[in-house]
Amino acid sequence: MMLIFSQVALLLLLQLSNAAKIIGDELSGQCNSKPILDPRPHSVSILEFGAVGDGKTLNTIAFQNAIFYLKSFADKGGAQLYVPPGKWLTGSINLTSHLTLFLEKGATILASQDPSHWELVNPLPSYGRGVEVPGKRYRSLINGYNLHDVVITGDDGVIDGQGLVWWDWFTSHSLNYSRPHLVEFEDSEYVVVSNLSFLNTPAYNIHPVYCSNVYVFNISVSAPSESPYTVGIVPDSSDHVCIEGCNIATGYDAIVLKSGWDQYGIAYGRPSKNIHIRNVHLQSSSGSSIAFGSEMSGGISNVLVEHVHLYNSSTGIEFRTTKGRGGYIKGIVISDVEMENISTGFSASGHFGSHPDDEFDPNALPIVQDITLQNVRGTNIKIAGNFTGLQESPFTSIYLSNITFSMNSSSSTSWICSDVSGYSESVIPAPCSDLDTRYSISSLAANSAGKAAVL
Repeated sequence: MMLIFSQVALLLLLQLSNAAKIIGDELSGQCNSKPILDPRPHSVSILEFGAVGDGKTLNTIAFQNAIFYLKSFADKGGAQLYVPPGKWLTGSINLTSHLTLFLEKGATILASQDPSHWELVNPLPSYGRGVEVPGKRYRSLINGYNLHDVVITGDDGVIDGQGLVWWDWFTSHSLNYSRPHLVEFEDSEYVVVSNLSFLNTPAYNIHPVYCSNVYVFNISVSAPSESPYTVGIVPDSSDHVCIEGCNIATGYDAIVLKSGWDQYGIAYGRPSKNIHIRNVHLQSSSGSSIAFGSEMSGGISNVLVEHVHLYNSSTGIEFRTTKGRGGYIKGIVISDVEMENISTGFSASGHFGSHPDDEFDPNALPIVQDITLQNVRGTNIKIAGNFTGLQESPFTSIYLSNITFSMNSSSSTSWICSDVSGYSESVIPAPCSDLDTRYSISSLAANSAGKAAVL
């Protein structure tokens, strides 16, 4: 029997290791192939269209006119809209294909605090309604729909959402429509956002939804710790995404992957996949530094996260879902992580989030499996891990390797587990038995012996 256990253990660990390596090899090139931002052959300044950078004059029409003019260069190599130093107040604007929006050092695009300057649009089809309020939602500050080859970059220019009024309306339940984001691309491909600072978003900072080949690098994101549900970068039903070299500190999640809400996300059926996140510094005051879900009904898979620093956050890494979501979170590899001052290092919950309406199917059970967490060091951690799956759909194949947490002196419980199974090696403090190699291997060996007897 001991020989059977040893063989099963060796086979299992080899399978998990190989699976993690395959995902890593597949995705390691995603951030290695960032596009080179060659200068556009044509360039105009926003000043040429009557914009005034005094922080008071509304420049929405100037931006719209400039972008409309630059459409004529789409088949001539594209064009650049140059924003010089100054404070440029505007409402929502829509970009065009083959365009670079360039913010010079000292340039700040200021979002108007007047809701009438933000267009109302229909909810995303994979969500079925506004996320915060049923019905329509405010269009984001900078938008792109069905675009190709779009760049938002600069020399450390700033995009400031001036979100205080939106936060007040949200906390006082005064919103009639869901809050806008700073940047949103929908149904677009080959999108780059780089070398900028994003401040005080009303809700999300960067939201690529139904997009492919998205590159976000060398940006900083900041919102006050008390700002309600402000989020950094949100790849949503998008694929081939690279997030690299970013510093993000927000009120809620720093980076969160999504793919639709309950029956609407299931029907739309577009997953988030082939996503690479590396060399980022993340802080989330009340949420998670890196999160998956809970709106994940289209599925989330093939994600590589490596070389990340997570600090001063409620949760380091979190997987969220609930009954009615359907979908899956699988094929996730998270490696080489430094954590400090984190309440809960790892979390996986099958009881997280709400529903868009009463039409969701409670029998649509999510699948969470094939999660690798390895090479992690943490200091001042209160709870190492809290894994709470669903009795009807337990979380399986959770693999923990080479993890060391220095626990907070006030910690009374290191690990919390239910309806989860997995494997571990070289984990301090030792995980609960559900995630312990010896326990899982014994169970697997017994199951294998039973199956062999049936055969």
